Amino acid sequence: MASPQTPVGAWCAGRPEPDCPASALVLAVRSGLLRLALPGTGSTWQRWQALAELAAHDLSLARLGEGHADALAILAEAGHPEPPTDWLLGVWAAGPVGSVVAEPDDRAWRLSGRRRWCSGASLLTHALVTGSLDGAHQLFLVDLHQPGVDPLPGSWPAVGMEGSDSLDVDFEQASAEAVGGAGFYLGRPGFWHGATGVAACWWGGAVGVSRTLWRATEAKPTPHRLAHLGAVDARLWSMASTLQTAAAMVDARPGQIADIRCLALRVRHLVGEGATEVMDRTGRATGAGPLGHDAAHARRVADLTVYLRQIHAEADLEALGNALIAQPA
Repeated sequence: MASPQTPVGAWCAGRPEPDCPASALVLAVRSGLLRLALPGTGSTWQRWQALAELAAHDLSLARLGEGHADALAILAEAGHPEPPTDWLLGVWAAGPVGSVVAEPDDRAWRLSGRRRWCSGASLLTHALVTGSLDGAHQLFLVDLHQPGVDPLPGSWPAVGMEGSDSLDVDFEQASAEAVGGAGFYLGRPGFWHGATGVAACWWGGAVGVSRTLWRATEAKPTPHRLAHLGAVDARLWSMASTLQTAAAMVDARPGQIADIRCLALRVRHLVGEGATEVMDRTGRATGAGPLGHDAAHARRVADLTVYLRQIHAEADLEALGNALIAQPA
């Protein structure tokens, strides 16, 4: 039920589960394993497989790795020089417009405000951060090792995605470099390429959860477990097929933002529903035992539950419906 192994996947398979996803991220970045093919350049499926392999291994590691790979893709799309190989990058763009405000100074820009959901807050060297500039989104590259950038300890008390280091961060007149023009971050096709790459992580996380069901069914193949295993296998196959089809479409027309937006919303809905079913069936087939006595499985379920909340549920479906009726038949 796992995806074909990529170089990243082979790297994960040869190592025990990391007690510290941050340490694993450092190793993966500095070995070059997260310099993946850019979306829309002919190898999008291989890129998403690599992210899925990380997620099947450890979802917190995948969250950090996906952010790093997405940041590299965004910088490339903006025509920014390729960053040094020892940078650890993330994308901190969640939260309402105006939570971080940008203002110019004589040499660059200054950011002030609080940003939530900053994965890798204590680990990364640089982040792409959105700031409000006259009410519009502007993207900035920020060196995190400077005065005025302060992760807030204890601001992520949750169990799910605990290893992703997703703290609130305060900016106080932090120096920043503008990346792209006003509206660049949300207005580019790559925004939706990245959003679909997140769905690949959900697929990989579901594969990781399903392995508990597989082992339990091998050990005790009851009729109900066999039925759940068959249903989970079919669902994982459909998720993989959806992503593979989407990757081919991205490679065929990477710059057509209206089509890519609808595609991303469809894929995220289908993969999110599939991952939810995999967790549900695995729990129904195996009972409370793995959740209570298998720390790795319990962490995967908690992590995937949180990660899937990046889906905006009915709001995303409404956005898809609006996009569809706005297009010619």
